[in-house]
Amino acid sequence: MKNICPVCGYDGLEEVPYDNDGNPSYEICDCCGFEFGFDDDSEGVSFEEYRKKWIKEGAEWFNPDIKPKGWDIKRQLSKINVQL
Repeated sequence: MKNICPVCGYDGLEEVPYDNDGNPSYEICDCCGFEFGFDDDSEGVSFEEYRKKWIKEGAEWFNPDIKPKGWDIKRQLSKINVQL
């Protein structure tokens, strides 16, 4: 089972972003590029701040080779209850 990115709603994460003890996975989201445990710890960026910047800069896929055909950012963001 895949996990959902709390930043962009992508449902392809291999690991949960944080385990039950709050330890980060250090996985990088293939969609938005957020690295759990780095961007939020080292950079001090919240999910909301990162999401806003990512959208403002065009919501480009970090790994464009796996971007689904017909990808819909609004549908994806709705998975995390975020509306554009």
